Amino acid sequence: MFGLDATAFAKASTKGAVRIRPLTSADRSQWDELWKGYLDFYETALPKAQYDLTFQRFLDPAEPMYAYLAEHGGKAQGLVHIILHRSGWMDAASCYLQDLFVEPGERGTGMGRALIEHVYEVVKAAGGKRVHWLTHETNATARKLYDRIAKNEGFIQYVKAL
Repeated sequence: MFGLDATAFAKASTKGAVRIRPLTSADRSQWDELWKGYLDFYETALPKAQYDLTFQRFLDPAEPMYAYLAEHGGKAQGLVHIILHRSGWMDAASCYLQDLFVEPGERGTGMGRALIEHVYEVVKAAGGKRVHWLTHETNATARKLYDRIAKNEGFIQYVKAL
């Protein structure tokens, strides 16, 4: 897909006490809980049909979407979702880090950083050249981390629902 080595996206990693691994079909209930926590953080909700569709896409090898869970103490405590896409600005694929969530009790432990670094590693190993993401301007805690591990290029997002 997009000239990338898809086997790179099947890799797991361990960073300190955190294990990051690809989402599997057996993870549905854990993923549902984490996904709901993420949506609650942004004060939004999605219908069950969207949960089903999104989860299905992560497991479909034809989709350019991947999900990873972060485990600590034997339990999934965080997630990250990524979407691969082409760019008119470079020859290699880019990766949009769409969603990142860490359970409140695990924040500040390095789990968010571990999830992002895992994404960096698998995208680079696959042959991708860039990872980018958005966050809300009020998400001050996350922005402290993001400012340390990536560059804010100053772009402002505009959205028009159709």
